[in-house]
Amino acid sequence: MAPKLSAGPLSSQLRLQQLQSLSRKAAGATTTTTSWTHAQQQRWYSAPANNSVPASKRKYVPTSGTYPRGFQVSGTVVGVKPANTTKPDLALLATDAAKPCAAAAVFTKNKFQAAPVTFSRALLQKRANAGLRGVVINSGCANAVTGRGGLADAAAMGHAADAALGAEEGSTIVMSTGVIGQRLPIQKILDNIPKAYEGLGDTHKHWLAAATAICTTDTFPKLISRTFALPSSPGVEYRIAGMTKGAGMIHPNMATLLGMIATDAPVAPDVAPAVLKHAVDRSFHSITIDGDTSTNDTVALLANGAAGGQKVVLPVSGTSAGADADYRAFRDAVTGVATDLAKLVVRDGEGATRFVTIRVAEAASRAAARRVASAIARSPLVKTALYGKDANWGRILCATGYSLVTEPGAPEAEVAEIDPERTNVSFVPTDGSPELKLLVDGEPEQVDEARAAEVLELEDLEILVRLGTGAEEATYWTCDYSHEYM
Repeated sequence: MAPKLSAGPLSSQLRLQQLQSLSRKAAGATTTTTSWTHAQQQRWYSAPANNSVPASKRKYVPTSGTYPRGFQVSGTVVGVKPANTTKPDLALLATDAAKPCAAAAVFTKNKFQAAPVTFSRALLQKRANAGLRGVVINSGCANAVTGRGGLADAAAMGHAADAALGAEEGSTIVMSTGVIGQRLPIQKILDNIPKAYEGLGDTHKHWLAAATAICTTDTFPKLISRTFALPSSPGVEYRIAGMTKGAGMIHPNMATLLGMIATDAPVAPDVAPAVLKHAVDRSFHSITIDGDTSTNDTVALLANGAAGGQKVVLPVSGTSAGADADYRAFRDAVTGVATDLAKLVVRDGEGATRFVTIRVAEAASRAAARRVASAIARSPLVKTALYGKDANWGRILCATGYSLVTEPGAPEAEVAEIDPERTNVSFVPTDGSPELKLLVDGEPEQVDEARAAEVLELEDLEILVRLGTGAEEATYWTCDYSHEYM
């Protein structure tokens, strides 16, 4: 969630002063006046009060899909938050009893991990990533920092889902998202899990309802489906679908997001963790909205093999070329879906008006490239400049320069130093026009302000930094900071 200003007696004046300051910084203003007033405090980028999707976001919501065989989903109105009487807030995903899943999940690294994270991690370890039947998710309450009672509630959700599915105990992953520090209205959820089971279906409408049920401050449901092929089974059409939620408190390891990816490809249990880690490192671990890492983050992968064909196995010494090709094809399919889902999270960033790709190239190592990209993506000065449509590349260079500096007293990182005389910075327009060079080999370019203004008017923008110290690169996706975010 975005940080909130205090609501004390003086907060309205303080809020106005802070927003005026942000406006001046974003636009690079040198005067102390601003035309922004309280009358302009309209939430242009967040969801309307009636939960409809803003017009600017409707293009991201699919109207149809091709979903994996053997899976059914539902979205059910529970009213986890008492004020909610219309929006689905309990999602259930289940596989056929005859097609249990190989499964894996990647969890937050926040030390205050929510009860569902603890429960689901232990479940996957006990199951050795095999024999999973489903996932149950509630929105409206995170069940985080809720002590032993919260752990009991997470277990109760999982066991109730197991019972509804006719599965043995410990077959269902649990996720929760919402407010931290509050206990779930657990009985209300348990009473509605049978209803969620009865509502299971495999149509696009069912998948969209499930994707909607996991949303909190999201302005639109995030759902992707597609097909792919495996080299060993050229005649088989494999299907994969994913859904995610997230709009604020977003940063690697991971963020306030939940995600499920399901496929009907046949996968060995040890393949799922390896593939999911590869995918998440290049997707959900490469986005940032506000630099905060939450307590509940979970992305799960389930593969039930319902489409048939040769099982995908983990490449080891002596593995056939065909098996290795299958593994890479499957890994690429999962990574592609995860990447596109992660980008949707950024596009729905709280108060965001721009989608920004940060690409760092010609680095000595991928780790160094990621640190530079992360620093730029997290910089409030960069993000407010982008909102103000200000081509202030000095802020980009500043973040680049401090990105590899360790904290006082910390050991020096084993990464190559940045060479200022080799560093290049450009804006790469997304309309196909030539890049706008801002810094070339450490020397500033004479920037065409009119051209820069045109580039910064675009909804999508790429910032390209070439370090000139190697051949590695990394990409981050982020957004700007607007008045609404504050």
